[in-house]
Amino acid sequence: MSLRPLCPSSRHALAATLITALLATACATPEVKAPPAPPRSYLVLLENDDGTTGKVIYTGAAGAVELNQSHHAVALKDSAQRYTIDAQQLSRDTDAAVRAQPRPPKSFQLYYDIGDTRINKASAALLAQIQAEVRSRPAPDISVIGHTDTVGSAASNEVLSLRRAEQVSQLLKAATAEAVNVDVTSHGERNPLVPTPDNTPEPRNRRVEVTVR
Repeated sequence: MSLRPLCPSSRHALAATLITALLATACATPEVKAPPAPPRSYLVLLENDDGTTGKVIYTGAAGAVELNQSHHAVALKDSAQRYTIDAQQLSRDTDAAVRAQPRPPKSFQLYYDIGDTRINKASAALLAQIQAEVRSRPAPDISVIGHTDTVGSAASNEVLSLRRAEQVSQLLKAATAEAVNVDVTSHGERNPLVPTPDNTPEPRNRRVEVTVR
C-alpha cells in the first residue's frame, strides 16, 4: 500500500476538522456554577470585647437553630440551617451600618487622697486619656459624679464631692475648643463603691466617675 501526500486543499480540510473538533470539545466542558449568594438578612454571633462567646437560639418558621461559636450565622427567612460567615463577607455587609452607629459610652474613675480635691498621682495619666476621649468625639456629652468615703460628716462630704466633680468638669471643658455639655452631680458618701462603716477611710470610695458619650 502506497501513501500519497495530501494536496493543499486536503490539508486545509483536515485542519478545519481538527479545529472544529477542539471547539466542540471546549463547548462541551460543564459550566461552573457560581456559589450561592449569601442571604440578605441573617443573625450572626460574634465575640464579646473580652474574647468570650455566648450562645443564641434563634427560632424561626423552619425551626430552632443554636449559634454557639463566633461567626455562626442563620438566615432570617424560613431557615433552620446554621452556617459560618467569613470575616470579609461580614465586613462588607455591616461596615456601613457600624459606621452610622454612635460610639458607645466610655467610663473612667479618678481617685483622691483624703479630704483633697486634686486628683491623686495614680489618676493623673488617666485624666489625659479622658481629655483625649472628649476631643475625639463630635459634640460630646459628659457625666461627672463626685463621691467621698465616710470620713467626716455627710454634709461636708456632699460639698467635698461636688468640689471634686466641678474641678474635673472644668478640666474636661478646657480640653477642647468645642462646646461640651457636662452634667455635674454630687453623691457625697451616699453611693460608696465599697460599703464601709461610718468614719472609715477607703481610697476606692474617694472618686469621681466620668462617662463620655
